[in-house]
Amino acid sequence: MGLMKMFKEDVDVVFDQDPAARSYIEVILTYSGLHAIWAHRVAHACHKRKFFFLARLISQWSRFLTGIEIHPGAKIGRRFFIDHGMGVVIGETCEIGDNVTIFQGVTLGGTGKEKGKRHPTLLDNSLVATGAKVLGSITIGENSKVGAGSVVLKDVPNNSTVVGIPGHVVIQNGKKVQKNLDHHKLPDPVYDRLNILEKEIKQLREHMNVTEGVKQNGD
Repeated sequence: MGLMKMFKEDVDVVFDQDPAARSYIEVILTYSGLHAIWAHRVAHACHKRKFFFLARLISQWSRFLTGIEIHPGAKIGRRFFIDHGMGVVIGETCEIGDNVTIFQGVTLGGTGKEKGKRHPTLLDNSLVATGAKVLGSITIGENSKVGAGSVVLKDVPNNSTVVGIPGHVVIQNGKKVQKNLDHHKLPDPVYDRLNILEKEIKQLREHMNVTEGVKQNGD
């Protein structure tokens, strides 16, 4: 598909996704998410032709103007929609399918200095909500949703909803995976570690009390 036809699709998807869109001229001139996607289309074309410096230059210019950072190496499909978009970061080896939507503050990033595929893959019709972090070479399945503020570190199956830190599946294929989900029961590795340390401190205190008691009886 040519760039111009893809640009037209990028505009049309705004009207499909955003009820606030009123006219083509408004969307074309004022939607920063659209501007970032268009700049990426050009930057990615340069990147594929090994004009790496020019690609990064376009990418950084777009980041300065829109507040959205998309590495020119990222592969983005058709009808991609960024709602608002400030603070969005999309890494170099990201692969994004068709009809994908992401919101402001989303990070599609890596987890370290590993080589090769180190960023997420978002399959068709997936959605990543405000402030979510999807990290590492993982896959978000087709028709799946990542809840606002979630941190996802593992693959997400198709037709699923993920929430929490770290993210876990709560709905799959339209059915709840876990009943009576309370916010205080979400996995919290920091809290779990603090509990372990507290138990160890309690055991040490008990041991010290026993040792001091033996010394006093010996005296």
